[in-house]
Amino acid sequence: MIKFLLKKLYFTPVGRFLSQLFNPVWRSFKRPRMLWGHRNSTGEWHANTRISDTVFFYHPENIFIENNVFVWHYTILDGTGGLKIGQGSQVGAWVGIFTHSSHIAIRLYGNHYIQVPENKKIAFDIAPVVIGKFVFVGAGAKILPGVTIGDGAIISANSMIIKDVQPFQIVAGNPAKVIGDSRKLDEKYLAEHVDLRTWYEEW
Repeated sequence: MIKFLLKKLYFTPVGRFLSQLFNPVWRSFKRPRMLWGHRNSTGEWHANTRISDTVFFYHPENIFIENNVFVWHYTILDGTGGLKIGQGSQVGAWVGIFTHSSHIAIRLYGNHYIQVPENKKIAFDIAPVVIGKFVFVGAGAKILPGVTIGDGAIISANSMIIKDVQPFQIVAGNPAKVIGDSRKLDEKYLAEHVDLRTWYEEW
């Protein structure tokens, strides 16, 4: 009954006025925010790491994030098998980085699946993911267990990463394929802005 009355009120001039007044306030509280600073699983504090308050950490004790990392909104970081994100890497919104899979175990255990601890399950695949330094992971990408991504690589938006990506490779697609080399992309800008080369070569 209350829900019906509120809905009716919403479509009146008073309801429209109240919506215009309170919606911006409500959205300002509800919107996702970037949080500066992160204490990783070893206790180190990285002041320049920025992680959205909407990022979901699964088994955070097994997730190691270095300094100057950026992880955007609504991303899942799965630490079941161990996850490392290297210095300066950026992870876009709606990314899934997975270090376990239950795609076989759920059928083997059926309704008893939740009764068996993760580390005791048969066919519960667990493998670490390592993301190198200054890697860019585009929005919506999915990285599956056991993958290593080399330094300086670019993972295009919505890509599915099922095998290792070598340093500086640009990959795209489902499954992802190599489409370029980030060093060639960078060289154009470094030629025009020579002052950046010192910083580029630092890492």
